[in-house]
Parts: sequence; C-alpha cells; structure tokens
Amino acid sequence: MELFNEINSMVNGVVWGPPMLILLVGTGIYLTFRTKFFSITKLGYILKNTLLKIFSKEQRGEGEVTAFQAVATALAATVGTGNIAGVATAIATGGPGAVFWMWVSAIFGMTTKFAEVVLSVNFREKTEDGRFVGGPMYYITNGLHMKWLAVIFAIFGSIAAFGIGNMVQANSVAAALQESFKIPPLATGIVLAIITALVIIGGIKRIGSVTEKLVPFMAAIYILGALVIIIGNITHIPEAFGLIFKYAFTPTAAVGGFAGASVRTAMTMGVARGVFSNEAGLGSAPIAHAAATTDHPVRQGLWGVFEVFMDTIVICSMTALAIMVSGLWDSGASGAVLTTQAFNESIPGGGYIVTIGILLFAYSTIIGWSYYGEKCIEYLFGPKAIMPYRIVYVPFIVVGAIGGLEVLWALADTLNGLMAIPNLIGVLLLSGTVIRLTKEFFAKEGLTKK
Repeated sequence: MELFNEINSMVNGVVWGPPMLILLVGTGIYLTFRTKFFSITKLGYILKNTLLKIFSKEQRGEGEVTAFQAVATALAATVGTGNIAGVATAIATGGPGAVFWMWVSAIFGMTTKFAEVVLSVNFREKTEDGRFVGGPMYYITNGLHMKWLAVIFAIFGSIAAFGIGNMVQANSVAAALQESFKIPPLATGIVLAIITALVIIGGIKRIGSVTEKLVPFMAAIYILGALVIIIGNITHIPEAFGLIFKYAFTPTAAVGGFAGASVRTAMTMGVARGVFSNEAGLGSAPIAHAAATTDHPVRQGLWGVFEVFMDTIVICSMTALAIMVSGLWDSGASGAVLTTQAFNESIPGGGYIVTIGILLFAYSTIIGWSYYGEKCIEYLFGPKAIMPYRIVYVPFIVVGAIGGLEVLWALADTLNGLMAIPNLIGVLLLSGTVIRLTKEFFAKEGLTKK
C-alpha cells in the first residue's frame, strides 16, 4: 500500500501540476472569450431557460429522458461530497484563498461544461435498441476520428467512476454517520451498496426518475441550513470575504491548527477541489446529457452552465462561508468533520444537516457515476459489458466505506486528471463546432451576442 501511495503521489504531482491547471482553466478562458462571455452576460437568459423550467413537461426533439432528468442525473453525480468535504479539505489545506481559486475555476468552467454538453448531444449516437449514447468518447471518435484517444478516455472514465463516484462518496458517508450516530462504516457500506443496486439495475430511466426528485430536495435542505448559519453570522461575512481575497494572492501563515499554505497550494487545492466538485472539463456530465430529449445541442448546453453555477457558485460557496464565519477553518480539522463542526458551532444539532446532506449528496453521486462508468465500458466492450460492470461496481461501495480518506481523495484526484486530458484535447479541437452551433442557436432564438 505504501508503494502504491508513493506511485500515485508521483503521478498526481505530474497530472495536477502547472500544465494541468493551465489546461483546465485555460480551456475555460479560451472558450469563454470565443463565446464572448455569453455564460456570464446571458446568465439571466440561461437561468430562465433552466432553473425556471425545472418542472416543465415541455418536450422538444428526441431523447431517452427529459432535459431535467438528464441534468438531474448529471447534478446528482456532480453535487456530491466535494461540495461538503471537498470544500472543507481545500480550506484546511490551502487556506481561505483556495475558495477564490475554486470560484475562478467555476466561472470559466461554466463555458467548458457548456461546450462539453453541446458536443455530446451533437455527436451522440442512437443504438439499435433505441437508446442514446454520447460523451467525450463519441465526440472524439465522430468529431475528430481519433478512436485511440477516445479509448484512453473511456478506460480512465470507467476506472475513475470507482474513485470519484463511488469509494470517496461512500467513505464520506461512513465517516459522517459514524461521527453523528456511531454507525459502523461497514454497516453503512452494505446498506449503501444495496440501495444503489436497486436503482442502477434499471439504467438511465430509473436513475433519472430518482434523481429528478432527489436533487431539488437535497439541495434545498443543505442550502437552507447553510443560509441560517450565514445570516446568523452576517457581521462576519465581510471578514470572511477579506480573508478569501487576501490569501488568494499571499501565503497563509500557520495559525491555530492550520499548518500554513503557499499561494500555489491555495491555487492548486482550489482548482482541484473545484473541478472535483463541478467536474467541468472531466467529460463526465456530458455522458448523462447525451440521453436528454432536446431539439438543439445548445439548448441542452445551457443546462451545463446552470450545473456548474448551482454546484460551485451556490452550494460550494455556502459551505465555504459557513466554515469561514464559524471561525473554525484553522482548527486543524478537515473534510466532512470540519463542515460538521462548523454547522454545530452555529446551529444546535447543525451537524445533522451536514450528515443528511452528505448521505443524499453521496448516494446521488454514486448512482450517477455508475451510469458514467457503464457508458465508458459499453463504448469499449459493447452493451453486454454493462451488467457485469454494475455487478462489480456495487461491492466497491463497501470497500470505500471502510477505506482511508486521504488515500481515496489522492487516487480520485489522479484519475480525474487523467480523464480530463483526452477530453480537453477533444473540446479544444472541436471548439469551432461549439461556436458554430452557438451562433446558429442564438440566431434561431432571435438573440444576438454583443
């Protein structure tokens, strides 16, 4: 295990070094400029056509699931323990400045996710049995004709699902339930595995029907809890923002249980945790969006912008501010434990909100990522490989529940980075297609980008 950790640490250092940060954020900056900042200037239009249409039954075009069921599945996989434990880990390791870099990665990540979804819907395929399949492996294959690169993505994606989407989530749930209710991690893992199997066996339609109900409910509970803390400590908000902006550009000194952090550490942790949370650039969410019923790739792409906005700008910021105003960010605690302590500090029994949030967020992520992994396996080996993949996926939930947090986070980080590389290459080389489709859509809608 020690040798494995050393090897993973070396790979992680390369994967998440300056080149990767430049590639991730740089792709977002490049696409944001090429689309003339539409994800920011047209945010009102985007929210009107996403947030305000969550419960709309209107259907346009072809697909397996509704537009919201597709984004609910993507959000289910996206809004996970990264929003609770990941943000806390970023602050505990990189200091308050990490929050700023998390926001930066999200602002530009909105356009990256938009581009991924547009390409996924545009290059998706319809199988013989009437299913829609898509994602980076398909737009790399059909758009760039680089099958070898698509295979690399599918291999990393099918393996990464066991880390980011499975074991890390189960581990965070187990830790939270043990902290709050003294429930043994093994018991948590077994129960999670059973209730996951009951959903994922039904495929995207059952997953979509579960997530469209679960996602709004779980987000509302957590956001309301965080708002109570923020409003109750409203006088500390200016100080919290001051620390975030100050330490984004200057080293954070050691204080209390905090060991100190350089600007590079703050930047690395902020971007890495931000990407882990919103998944912009990883190529995961487009796999779910490919099944959406829609009449134009850009219409579904708007949901990609909404996804990152809701995940990081809203939910992750809530967690960060709740931790900052509690005054416990430098206590030495990390992960879900730090967030739990912050909620308990401000609300009697507030830790239970975190526990419930982690349970729902993590469970939804586990079922969402099972779909991502199986689509990657289907691309590699065909439809017959789907059921064996599901059967193998479920037991690893138990493994994650009893595993070590630091090892799992490190492994998930590495796999995320390895997924992102082929996907970002595809997005960049196909950016011309994204621009063409975007112009076409806004012209059709009677809107012009200034």
